[in-house]
Amino acid sequence: MPTPSALENIRIVLSRPSHPGNIGAAARAMKTMGFASLVLVQPRRFPDPDAAAMAAGADDILAGARVVETLEEALADCSLAAGLSARRRDLSHPASALRDAVPGLLAAAVAQPVALVFGNETSGLSNEELARCQRLVSIPANPAYSSLNLAASVQIACYELAVASGGFEVAAARERMAATGEDVAGFFTHLEATAVESGFLDPANPGRFMERMRRLYARAGLEREEVKLLRGLLWRLTAKR
Repeated sequence: MPTPSALENIRIVLSRPSHPGNIGAAARAMKTMGFASLVLVQPRRFPDPDAAAMAAGADDILAGARVVETLEEALADCSLAAGLSARRRDLSHPASALRDAVPGLLAAAVAQPVALVFGNETSGLSNEELARCQRLVSIPANPAYSSLNLAASVQIACYELAVASGGFEVAAARERMAATGEDVAGFFTHLEATAVESGFLDPANPGRFMERMRRLYARAGLEREEVKLLRGLLWRLTAKR
């Protein structure tokens, strides 16, 4: 499997983006997935305050963005370029679903730069632009409404690449400190005493109250902090009587 370092060789190319807010949102999408290389081909407005606002902390991506005049410049040193498009094209190379294309993109990125090329928000990539890409890639979507926002497309593409590379994992949950037998025994003693003191439980005829309470809390799988919380509540209720 390609290592996370392959992501460093993947650049996001936005061709003729018309709204700076989309540039900023794309930068944010990139940073959340560990990508840093952004190239802009003839952006209508950049730099721009709207881009900075939508980047939401990914200012370093914007600061490092390279602005060029042609797609050829953006792809000059790339061994592979994949054009992202939802529209059917009469081209020599067939479209691949993004997830199917990801392994090949990562494999190529181990050794040399690879580009993911996104088109203008309104018209997408032109046939001429796609002709400069070696792959045509699509993000499967509702055929009745398959148009994705530019930044959303960038987010999905970066996510698929990052997950396939094994670059990130879901944050581990905090260590769970289960309640000990002593903790639980003390709680049940406290609970029973409070139930009796409150008049809720008749000690002469307790029925199966404590048995049911034990079963209830056994299913809950109490933690030590939870036992402390419950006992604090019992103490406060007793103090107010």
